[in-house]
Amino acid sequence: MEKNIIDTTTSVCPHCLRIIPAEIYEENDKVWIRKRCLKHGNFEEIYWSSYDLYKKAKRFAKDGNGLENPNNPKKNPVCPFDCGICSLHKSHTALANIAVTNRCDLSCWYCFFYAKKAGYIYEPTLGQIREMFHKLRSEKPVPCNAIQLTGGEPMLRDDIIDIIKIAREEGIDHVQVNTNGIRLAQDPELAVKLREAGVNTLYMSFDGVTPKTNPKNHWEVPLAMKNCTRVNLGIVLVPTVIKTVNDHEIGDILKFGFKNNNIIRGINYQPVSLVGKMPRTERQRFRITIPDVIQKLSEHTKDQISKDDFFPVPTAMSFTNFVEALTRKPEYSLSSHFACGMATYVFNDNGKMIPISRFLDIEGFLEYLEEKADDIREGKSKYVAGMRLLFRLGSFIDSEKQPSGFSMKKILYNALVRHNYNALGEFHHKSLFIGMMHFQDLYNYDIERVKRCCIHYATPDPDMPIVPFCTFNVMPELYRDKIQKKFSIPIEKWEEKTGRKLSDDFYKRKA
Repeated sequence: MEKNIIDTTTSVCPHCLRIIPAEIYEENDKVWIRKRCLKHGNFEEIYWSSYDLYKKAKRFAKDGNGLENPNNPKKNPVCPFDCGICSLHKSHTALANIAVTNRCDLSCWYCFFYAKKAGYIYEPTLGQIREMFHKLRSEKPVPCNAIQLTGGEPMLRDDIIDIIKIAREEGIDHVQVNTNGIRLAQDPELAVKLREAGVNTLYMSFDGVTPKTNPKNHWEVPLAMKNCTRVNLGIVLVPTVIKTVNDHEIGDILKFGFKNNNIIRGINYQPVSLVGKMPRTERQRFRITIPDVIQKLSEHTKDQISKDDFFPVPTAMSFTNFVEALTRKPEYSLSSHFACGMATYVFNDNGKMIPISRFLDIEGFLEYLEEKADDIREGKSKYVAGMRLLFRLGSFIDSEKQPSGFSMKKILYNALVRHNYNALGEFHHKSLFIGMMHFQDLYNYDIERVKRCCIHYATPDPDMPIVPFCTFNVMPELYRDKIQKKFSIPIEKWEEKTGRKLSDDFYKRKA
């Protein structure tokens, strides 16, 4: 069957990193990316496993406005080799990752870095971390207001509470901590300290519901959840999904989160990024894409959730575009590439899962918001637009199908017109977020995705202070490893300085 070319882009050779042209094509209802390096030959890789879902996601593609003050001063930067961020980038930092350590108490086989493998300890100082926050807050026109402290295992830092307090001092509104939850399970007071210091959400690794699929923290998760429940510290479960390893439990992970929705705020499935020079046979064995995860959810829930319930990340820009038109101020914008991720919200109605799309006409509502935003930009009264929105809201909502005791109309009006974002807090506490973000690797690398990345890493390097996720980790020799080695000390020196052994960090579960 003839290949149907649907997009052209640029990529890199997985071996020499040379920039090469690439085609995205459809064959047998699957979307592929193919490229050719003159030195290393041809490469083909699955991009999305459903052409229908790809076409749906692409309909919602929107670009952001980038930065007015990019950090890289080059006039003609080359993506992805001049990150910093440069003038080619089309998104501000929606979420900034700050790796506070490369030490970890586990050594998962699919992890892309840890201290023992690197040969050095990377732990930026409090001063360097404060400067990272300052740099993020200096982005124009939209300062970064959400960060995730990550690692390694952030809880291994004795001063993690100080780092959280510094984030708050520097004006960060939303603080997440990425953790395996082991320290939280062991120390009931740690959740109290995190909450008091200003943590909003824990981003907790959770690869399955059985010891076989989740040996890292299967026994510790219930204790961590119990300690977080005491202080109402919400948790997002983060499964790394690997075909043939844990994809058979995708639905069970959802059911676990849904059952514990009193403390589990969301599940963010992450199809594995196959970094390194992995043989094609191994890639075929482990590769799973966003549509695959959605299909598994549909099968495992007997269509309580289906592909029709999911929308790509830039869908949210219709909301921010409307608010921007009302306020005439640039707003926080999730302007990632349409192929980066998809999401939905599920509500609990007496134990039954109800996706938001079953009672809200999402596509019709978004189209109406865009129309009203255009009207306001053209000079029509924003007050009239607000009143018309209030009048029309009910036509997009099936009140008989929405969960009992829940008013979608009230929440949307308060958030969009009154700018009362407590309404969104109510929304999130009554629903379970189901998302998926597929970070790239060298085989499926699409530079158009890189240019639109809105999840960035902050670093202590003044030449590369902010780097998109899919350059930082996918090209470690140019970014992550290069930067962290520059600001690190050898393991032996760290052990001498601290009087501790790196091996002391490793978690040894008591029988």
